[in-house]
Amino acid sequence: MASHSLKKILDLFFPRSCIGCGCAIEGSEFNYLCSPCSEHLILSTPPNCHTCGYPFLGDWIPSKACPHCADLKPAFDQGHILFLAKGIGRKIIHTLKYKNGLFLLSDLKTVITKLRHLEGIFKNSILVPVPLHPSKLRERGFNQSVQFAQLINDLYQKETEIAQILVRKKFTLTQTQFSREKRAENVKGAFALAPKIKLDFSKKYILLDDVFTTGNTLNECAKVLKRSGIQSIEL
Repeated sequence: MASHSLKKILDLFFPRSCIGCGCAIEGSEFNYLCSPCSEHLILSTPPNCHTCGYPFLGDWIPSKACPHCADLKPAFDQGHILFLAKGIGRKIIHTLKYKNGLFLLSDLKTVITKLRHLEGIFKNSILVPVPLHPSKLRERGFNQSVQFAQLINDLYQKETEIAQILVRKKFTLTQTQFSREKRAENVKGAFALAPKIKLDFSKKYILLDDVFTTGNTLNECAKVLKRSGIQSIEL
């Protein structure tokens, strides 16, 4: 109750603005999205593509995969996403990643709680953030995948634990500047297991990253985990 009252006082003197349209936030379930903008956030609710988690919109439902990951040979069992990186969804990702927008983690928490099916997915799992290269980590100051893992672990702490068991041993240029064909080559051999780690083969390992485009980065991480003997891998 006290925190809610404090929030109302702060909003009176320091009103929050929507990252989408810049308007003041009033009556929204999100902290930094107004109600009209939040309606344009396309959540990934079932049914989804089994590989990348892309939601099947409309009545057409393929058997397994979708065109976004048709060329991917997944080393993981299944993929899940929170929302589509389009419009306001892309704005959330870019603000969090490139503008030090860690304040948006509270709204990601709201998204996760709205996707009820995720609770079963995270049961008895180990969360593995995709690592940044040390030089990129120094430049950005934080790894958004680690922040995301901590958020999920706070929500499902009885079911999850975080294990930073991967390292990025090769500096790679951002995937956004490459074609679909070049992305796999760019991240090939970029990841390895961290030294002196312990693995629990009885649990599911869930790889976490901020975006799934062609899936090559996450798939390269999954290959490393698979070679270590881990059998159950999702993302």
